Amino acid sequence: MHPLEGAQASKIAAFCDRCGGDLTAADLTAADLTGADPHSACRSARALEPPRFCPYCRRRMKVQVLPAGWRAVCTEHGERSS
Repeated sequence: MHPLEGAQASKIAAFCDRCGGDLTAADLTAADLTGADPHSACRSARALEPPRFCPYCRRRMKVQVLPAGWRAVCTEHGERSS
């Protein structure tokens, strides 16, 4: 069974996979008040970069950049790849 199957598959990402910041309601409320999205730069950068943090637990992942993509491993939630 893949680490993200079952209970983890239904879990919504709570953290930004680039900077590790919160993607919670409090963070989104702050964005609504200022009119700025705190993670817009992260989304732009993620188009070209692999993730650095696990979106479920905020742990720093072991990232390997490959010629055809990337591979990132969280010790708790397993592997992600492009």
